[in-house]
Amino acid sequence: MRLGIVASGLLCLVACHSSPSGGSHARAEWKSLFDGKTTAGWVAWGGRYDGNARWTIEDGALTGRQGLNQEGGLIYTEGFYSNFEFEVDVKCDYPFDSGIFLRMVPDEKGAQVTIDYRPNGEIGAIYSDGFLQHNLDGGKLFQKDEWNHFKVVCTGRDLAIDAWLNGEKLASYRMEPGSSGYAPSGRIGLQVHGGENVPLETKVQFKNMRVKELPVADEPITIELAGGEQVLSHRALLDGWRPLFDGKTLEGWEVNGPAEGVEVKGGAIVISSGHGELRSKGDYRDFELCADFQLSKLCNSGVFLRAERSDANPAFSGCEVQVLDDYNWESASGSKLADYQFTGGLYGSVAPAVKGALKLAPEWNTYRIRFEGSRIRTELNGALLYDVDTTTVHVPADTKPFAERAKSGFIGLQRHGAAKDGEATFVAYKNLFVKKL
Repeated sequence: MRLGIVASGLLCLVACHSSPSGGSHARAEWKSLFDGKTTAGWVAWGGRYDGNARWTIEDGALTGRQGLNQEGGLIYTEGFYSNFEFEVDVKCDYPFDSGIFLRMVPDEKGAQVTIDYRPNGEIGAIYSDGFLQHNLDGGKLFQKDEWNHFKVVCTGRDLAIDAWLNGEKLASYRMEPGSSGYAPSGRIGLQVHGGENVPLETKVQFKNMRVKELPVADEPITIELAGGEQVLSHRALLDGWRPLFDGKTLEGWEVNGPAEGVEVKGGAIVISSGHGELRSKGDYRDFELCADFQLSKLCNSGVFLRAERSDANPAFSGCEVQVLDDYNWESASGSKLADYQFTGGLYGSVAPAVKGALKLAPEWNTYRIRFEGSRIRTELNGALLYDVDTTTVHVPADTKPFAERAKSGFIGLQRHGAAKDGEATFVAYKNLFVKKL
């Protein structure tokens, strides 16, 4: 997007390097989800199973009980997560039914690792509007009246769940490829299950909660665990997905503009100054693109698609999916953004249907974009922003209609120039994968 504030800055990012198995090691940083004192970073609504459970902080633990009318409910992370590791310590009264919920959104299904600590209950079953996988022996690993440590690894477009309890393997589940109705991203939730014959003061407690985001793409992901154990995600480079970025060099890219201000750092392409764009050496016509991006305050960038290899503005010789600091731009620049200028907008034409899904650094975001014929579909962090026929959309008066634009062209990463008011800015991209259709 070409506005008035331009970009500068750099950062140290996560490293992903090749493993002997042909996958990549997840080297992201752990993020604490609980300060031990407040529910900051947590919300009681916004998933699939909202309710009126009671949530308090007691003895440094997030504590859940049924509502006064024996209602259940969940408490969710404010943030959305796609591929991740999650760890938590759990202490549960008996009898009580709880669980760890993954990828929770209102209108699509996620999944649950059950903590059903009741007669005939199952600990470590996988549940989603019905059992996906039972676990009749998981309760043998659960220590009564003690803190129990859970680790859950969630990966894949087709959901894969691995779980450990107190250091022992608890569950491993792989969803059938192509299963529909499941959210690719969502909140992490913790449950209080409502029901009769359970005393109202019975409780479940959670502490030491943390999350580590993993690459969001269909490449093999090898995760190293304590004791040398490894888990390889269930999806490989199937169905034609290929990397656009090797995580180490700019091989496969051309820098249009000054060479300075673009570097590979910590397994990501970091753009901290300059103008122009990075161009893929290959041209693409019909394709899907998966890309993770991180942006600083006042960042201004974008992803170009089907752009001409000429001096024409790639946002209009092809098109641009916007990348911008939605939260601070207007106040810093004193300008008013057009609706299509917010992150995810099809620049000049289509506004994102969802706002608020964007995360600023140090968080990462994920685009999934499908461009086939005249139709383009864009998702941001699992939220659908639009799915439109480009021949029917508005374009600025001084630009070509989509029907007259390039039918094939490069994929580009936009760069902008110097800092604004002395504040360094940057954008970073990693996990760039493309699949020709």
